[in-house]
Amino acid sequence: MPVMHAFDPPERFVVGTVGEPGARTFFLQAREGARVVSVALEKQQVTVLAERLDELLDEVMKSAPAVVPAIAPYDLDDNGPLEQPIEEEFRAGTMTLAWDPDEDMVVLEVFPISEVEVIAEVDESGRLVDEETEIELEEAEPDEVLLVRIAPRNARAFVKRAEAVLGAGRPNCPFCGSPIDPEGHLCVRANGFKRRDPV
Repeated sequence: MPVMHAFDPPERFVVGTVGEPGARTFFLQAREGARVVSVALEKQQVTVLAERLDELLDEVMKSAPAVVPAIAPYDLDDNGPLEQPIEEEFRAGTMTLAWDPDEDMVVLEVFPISEVEVIAEVDESGRLVDEETEIELEEAEPDEVLLVRIAPRNARAFVKRAEAVLGAGRPNCPFCGSPIDPEGHLCVRANGFKRRDPV
């Protein structure tokens, strides 16, 4: 049985970063009393999670407008730093999002990155017995799971903060869209030439 880090609901559930723009580490962090769980994840995972969570809330809002707020309530704004010390429980792999209609709650499960075990029949020399045989892939059972259940208003606040955290990184080049480092930026679209306005 995996270790279940369950928060139903947490007192605080946020995304935050550690480090300078361009070298930031992203964390999901849930707190209930003195218990804090921090899970590391990639910037792209934060982007997708925020987008999918917003879409899920919009879908639910169509059928139950009284339950889901259209925007994040101001009283739930959370711009504070992550809880210290930050101790990474695991690095996020697969994440699942669901809506619990009985409790009117968003359910998020975060699983660690897992290794895939390849199962194939081999002979004594290590060669495949039958090269036509399909190789089975078997994903290992996760050791830990982060389970968070939050109300829709808290989910909107989570999305708002996630968008702010994502926007606080390096600015993007207006021409090529790549991040601009503090040391400078070599724009591939400029191709070594100065851009001029068309005549």
